[in-house]
Amino acid sequence: MRLTWFRFLSRLNKLLLPKIHRKPDLNRLSGLDKAVVGWKMWVTYRRLDAERAQTVKAAEMAAGNTAK
Repeated sequence: MRLTWFRFLSRLNKLLLPKIHRKPDLNRLSGLDKAVVGWKMWVTYRRLDAERAQTVKAAEMAAGNTAK
């Protein structure tokens, strides 16, 4: 459930939010642009954490099934 939510947010960010990386100097971003970058980073890190947790859970289940 958590992975699905962060995948959805990630796609929504990609579609709706501006692409900040195209600006030449990231040190000169406005406050709103900094907030957008922070939000995108937060969603990206949470999605990666959720994907890793799902991978670990699947590996543990597979190891548990082969041990029996």
